[in-house]
Amino acid sequence: MARFHALQVAAVDRLTDDSVAVTLEVPEELRPEFRHAPGQHLALRRVADGAEVRRTYSICSPAPAPGEPGPRTLRVGVRLVEGGAFSTYAFKEMQVGDEVEVMTPAGRFTLEPAPGLYAAVVGGSGITPVLSIVSTLLEREPRARFCLVRGDRTAASTMFLEEVADLKDRYPQRFQLVTVLSREEQQAGLPSGRLDRERLTGLLPALLPVEAVAGWFLCGPYGLVQGAERALRDLGVPRARIHEEIFHVDPVAPTVTTGAPAHSTVTARLDGRGGTWPVQEGESLLETVLRNRPDAPYACKGGVCGTCRAFLVSGEVRMDRNFALEPEETDAGYVLACQSHPVTEAVELDFDR
Repeated sequence: MARFHALQVAAVDRLTDDSVAVTLEVPEELRPEFRHAPGQHLALRRVADGAEVRRTYSICSPAPAPGEPGPRTLRVGVRLVEGGAFSTYAFKEMQVGDEVEVMTPAGRFTLEPAPGLYAAVVGGSGITPVLSIVSTLLEREPRARFCLVRGDRTAASTMFLEEVADLKDRYPQRFQLVTVLSREEQQAGLPSGRLDRERLTGLLPALLPVEAVAGWFLCGPYGLVQGAERALRDLGVPRARIHEEIFHVDPVAPTVTTGAPAHSTVTARLDGRGGTWPVQEGESLLETVLRNRPDAPYACKGGVCGTCRAFLVSGEVRMDRNFALEPEETDAGYVLACQSHPVTEAVELDFDR
C-alpha cells in the first residue's frame, strides 16, 4: 500500500535555466519502504493556498543493489512548468533542510537488469526515468547494451547532460548516445529537427538492429511518444516490447456515456479494508472512494501516472483516457480509478492487487 512520509531535502541542484534535481534523504528505518525499481516515480505533495497539490516526478538515481535494504537518498528531476504549483516551489523556493511529503515509489515503466540490447527514445525531461534505467542496467549487467536517442530544444536546455556524458565515458562499448536538437545546429552529429514518426522510421534502423532490441522505452511529451511508437510498429516491433511513459497531456472535458445507470455504487478494497458507497453524478470512481477513504492512492488525476491503478473485480466501467496502463494490464482487468465511470449499477475495485 502506497504511503506518504516526510523526507528532508538534502540538495537542490540547478540543471538548466528551467530545471533542478532534488535529492531527498531517506531515514534508515524507511529505506525498505523506498526501495524502487529503475524507472519508477515518486508522488510529492504540499499544501498551497489551502489546497493539497500532488505532482509525480521520476527517480533518476540508480536503483539499490540486490541485498541492500533500500536507498539512502532519492533524486528526482523537476522541470519548471508555467504556473505549476509544485514545480515553481521546487525551482524557486525549496531549500536544503525543507521537509517534503513523499509517497513510496510506484510505476511500471521499469527494466530489471538482464542481458541483451535495449533502447530508448526520450524527449526533454523524459530522460529522467531512463537515466535510472540505463545507469542501473549497465552497472549491474555486463552483458547488456543500451542505445539512447534523446531529443531536446538546445544544448543549454538539456537535463542531466553531465550524467549522461559520464555514462558514455564509463561504458563506451556498451552505451550508444544519439542527441538531436530541434532548435540548434550541432557541430557534429545529426542535423537539427524534431524526432517525429517519419524521421525515426529512417533513423532507428541506421543506428541499431531494430529487431534485436529486447525492450524499447519511450518517454516524454505525448506527441513524441506517440510518433516513436508508430515508427516502431512501422518497423515491425511487437507491441509487447514497447514501454511508454508520458509526462504531460492536455486536459480534456469528460465525455458523457448514454445509457449510464441513474444510480450506482462502488465497492472498494484498500489496505485490507473495504466499503461500499454511492457514486455521485459525474464523479470518477476515485473521487467517490476519496470522499470516504482519503488514503486512496493518486497523484496526477489525469490518466498519466498510473498511481490509482485498481483491479476491476466485478461490474463494468468506462475510462475517459489511459496513458499509463499497458494493453496487457487492461486485458488482465486493471483500470485507472481516476478515469473510470460506472457503466453498471454496481462496480467493485481492489486497490490491493
